[in-house]
Amino acid sequence: MQEQIEQENFIISQALSILSKRVSKEKHLLSSPTMVKNYLTLKLGQLEHEVFGIMWLDSKNKLIKFQEMFRGTLNSCSVYPREVIKEGLKINACSAILYHNHPSGDTIPSKCDILLTSTLYKSLQLVGINILDHLIVAGDKMVAFSEKTYMTDITEGRL
Repeated sequence: MQEQIEQENFIISQALSILSKRVSKEKHLLSSPTMVKNYLTLKLGQLEHEVFGIMWLDSKNKLIKFQEMFRGTLNSCSVYPREVIKEGLKINACSAILYHNHPSGDTIPSKCDILLTSTLYKSLQLVGINILDHLIVAGDKMVAFSEKTYMTDITEGRL
């Protein structure tokens, strides 16, 4: 059993390495929701700590940069809006898709997740960067704020 787990971990590691190389060279690989889901669930699904990142997009919603910005602990990750704004301006992003993982396996956004998204939405709007979505990965599952009412509530000022 342990040998099989080690072999699977090796295969996952190799797959991630290949995906990371392809994403850095061929940014169009993340051009569909299915591709993004597959990439994020593979990259984040088995982590034992939280990671918060951003997919920075240009004016045509093409990927400029896929960036892990903050690393946290088992059940939390500190995110600093100032650093997010600085990075978005530095790379001249027009919009962004936020992502993070829940090592607990639960895809339901916490109140803190919703508040953070609202804060980042308002902050980035001030400098002309729009947040399109926030994705939460838990194991092999992923939920998008846009699939629920969260993004609509945030953009319309209800949260």
